[in-house]
Amino acid sequence: MTPLATTMEVGDVLARTAEGSSAVGHEDIGEKLVLNLGPSHPSTHGVLRLVLELDGEVITKADPDIGYLHRGDEKIAENMTWNQFVPYTDRLDYLAPLANNVAYACAVEKLMGYELPPRAKTTRVICCELARISAHLLGLGAFAMDVGAMTMFLYTFTEREKIYNLIELLTGARFTTSFTRVGGQTRDLPPGFLEGVREFSRQFVGKLEEFGKMLNRNRIFVDRTKDLGVISPEVALDFGLTGPNLRGSGNDYDVRRYFPYLGYEKFDFDVPVGQAGDCYDRFAVRMEEMKQSVKILQQAIEKMPGGAWMVQDPPGIFSIACCRIFTLCFISSIRTANRS
Repeated sequence: MTPLATTMEVGDVLARTAEGSSAVGHEDIGEKLVLNLGPSHPSTHGVLRLVLELDGEVITKADPDIGYLHRGDEKIAENMTWNQFVPYTDRLDYLAPLANNVAYACAVEKLMGYELPPRAKTTRVICCELARISAHLLGLGAFAMDVGAMTMFLYTFTEREKIYNLIELLTGARFTTSFTRVGGQTRDLPPGFLEGVREFSRQFVGKLEEFGKMLNRNRIFVDRTKDLGVISPEVALDFGLTGPNLRGSGNDYDVRRYFPYLGYEKFDFDVPVGQAGDCYDRFAVRMEEMKQSVKILQQAIEKMPGGAWMVQDPPGIFSIACCRIFTLCFISSIRTANRS
């Protein structure tokens, strides 16, 4: 039997595809796929997630979800005691681990009804303000480098190394400190620590003045920050901004002033507030906040009380697992850390 002969014309594949697309309409071509890109860390870990809408291999829509950061801490804490969870608070914001240790411990102590000895409170104030300066220095250095002032990044990290030396003397670690415990700290202040903080505070005031001159007299830095990235007070509140970003927009709010803890009401310090809400104001607020932190550190050193650095004879409830009311604790600690 002779096989049948068949003739097939393929033609231009791309032309046929375009013709078919125009016939059926773009919205009818397959189903859209939603894909999470990230969270990734273009600046710091886990701060950006992109929700992508795909039509085949074509991205038709991209919605940025900033501030996306979830590490499952509530679930991790379910099988831990209160103090066992302290090392995890170092990782909540690794630029200021000492402050996160303090925020978490304060929340648990509030639930338990603990009243810390004066020495423990003042020690924590020093920890928080050192952490604030360290975090602001990194923010200042990285921000200045992003807009063209590379030298500032090197200068700020030099000062951060001095703080790390003090933190290592205090806690035995430079980065993940785990220093605070529910009811106090792991240990009392080591010999030479207060003297080291006093010396750092003394020389750091001059360094801040130098940083200010380097940037305020830099025409490129000023042009790239003035009247740019303006965030109004209303938008700042609506987006839930905290810290220098909130105050840089003109909102006069600081937890240390309006809801004082650890005896902050006994310290003399100012709350800097921006006027224009632009990138320059946020820079200026951070600069002034570091000056105020130095002021607080100097007062804390002078009025450091003696006595116990840990709650004496606490109730025997440290074996209670965190899972039952950890969420309340966690929310309270984050609010305390972020709004300060």
